[in-house]
Amino acid sequence: MTETTTTPATPATTPAATPDRPALPDHLSIDPRSPHHVAQVFEHGIGIHFNEKERFDVTEYCVSEGWIKVPAGKTLDRRGQPLTIKLKGKVAAFYK
Repeated sequence: MTETTTTPATPATTPAATPDRPALPDHLSIDPRSPHHVAQVFEHGIGIHFNEKERFDVTEYCVSEGWIKVPAGKTLDRRGQPLTIKLKGKVAAFYK
């Protein structure tokens, strides 16, 4: 009897687009008021790897420029939206 080992899917091996899922954009935002918001992508589970670690608090990302925006604590701006900070590094988006 031989043992087979399986490796978990990585963002590089996970298909970016299938007939039921649209391709992940280079720049995506969760804010519906943003021009970079694509509602069809959010119908499926997506994940973000930032510097080889999965982040769960990303509000916006750009793969080609290598940055993400995350909330800066509980601080809100004058419109009630969370203040965000931009972090630069290696960004990879994938479907879960």
